[in-house]
Amino acid sequence: MNLPNTLSLVRIFLVPFLVVFLIANAEPRNYPAAAIFIAAVLTDWLDGRIARSRGQVTTLGQLLDPIADKLLIAAALISLVEIQRVPAWVATVIVGRDIAITGLRGIAASQGLIIAASQLGKYKMVAEVIAVILLMLDPGTSRLPGLPLSLGGLAVGVAVLLSVVSGIDYFARFRRQLGFGVTVGSGRE
Repeated sequence: MNLPNTLSLVRIFLVPFLVVFLIANAEPRNYPAAAIFIAAVLTDWLDGRIARSRGQVTTLGQLLDPIADKLLIAAALISLVEIQRVPAWVATVIVGRDIAITGLRGIAASQGLIIAASQLGKYKMVAEVIAVILLMLDPGTSRLPGLPLSLGGLAVGVAVLLSVVSGIDYFARFRRQLGFGVTVGSGRE
């Protein structure tokens, strides 16, 4: 097993610790959970960088990396729902989108198609990471001047918007790649 794959496994290994520290710590600003989350996010950045620079991109790594990412975000969001820092519908939209896209990519792969991560999907991940960190460190009391949202709430809003938009983009690209376009005036009803 190479270093990038090991780092993906470390990220998966950190998930239960994140959940325990996030739920068990009643403090408004949860520094231990944020530190674990940030460490896990750094392993994501590092494993990709190492895999590309050393030519160590493997099939196992291509499977492990997105699973570790989705597990980390899902666990963080569900835990934040549990401690009432984010509404359940937010976690449902983001986690549901991630599951749908994972399924879509699996279907595409079975047809010999690869649906690469889009720039929107990458922005979505960055927005999710920022939102989770802010929600761990900002209990919602610090507000932006003139806005009713906290910084964490604003970041969550951006993450939800990007989640929906990037999800639509993935489905549209999948549809185009499989040739499911609708032809106007084709004579079919």
